[in-house]
Amino acid sequence: MMKQIIAMGGGGFSMEPDHLVLDQFIINQSKQPSPRICFLPTASGDAENYVQRFYHAFQQLDCDPSHLSLFKPPTTDLASFILEKDVIYVGGGNTRNLLVLWKEWGLDHILREAWENGTILAGLSAGAICWFEEGVTDSAGQLTGLKSLGFLQGSFCPHYDGEKDRRPSYHRLILEKALSNGYAADDGAALHFIDDQFFQAVSSRFHANAYEVLLHENGVSETALPITYLS
Repeated sequence: MMKQIIAMGGGGFSMEPDHLVLDQFIINQSKQPSPRICFLPTASGDAENYVQRFYHAFQQLDCDPSHLSLFKPPTTDLASFILEKDVIYVGGGNTRNLLVLWKEWGLDHILREAWENGTILAGLSAGAICWFEEGVTDSAGQLTGLKSLGFLQGSFCPHYDGEKDRRPSYHRLILEKALSNGYAADDGAALHFIDDQFFQAVSSRFHANAYEVLLHENGVSETALPITYLS
């Protein structure tokens, strides 16, 4: 069964409500007609406005949208609810809180099972960091490294061009060996992984890029990855 993860640095319906090409790209990776897509707004504290914006966007696309709130769960059988979905889409917010809540509810194990069974996992910012071993987060009020779920090897930095301190903080954390080598994505850029390996990068903005960021003897290097603009 093919395993897929799509990690966005930023963008999608919450940042580009009139330009849903990244969201459409995610849907297109499912070969199901009108795929069942479930939004997890955990990192935002299940913010009602965020959920409403998700439905407003995805009701314009050819899919069957739903959401999972851990504050108002639709069922006691979260495994069955998640495992019937074709796509899981995780919103941004506080990555640390997301991880704590998911582990308390057992969602970390359920999501891994879903991924291994072919469900596409996607998300932006916190919803992208969560899939890697580590990431750069501002969950504690300043940019630090954070251990995450480890579905994908390495670290991840979102908002690489959207927040001025992200790039230098990521480089510093790698240089200090507080984070491992990894990937970074600008707002509007997404990394597509298939079977644990980087497959392609896409963007919704002409100048949005994705990078591989590595530690060397002489410092930290970043290499821009080939990227396809989604018009």
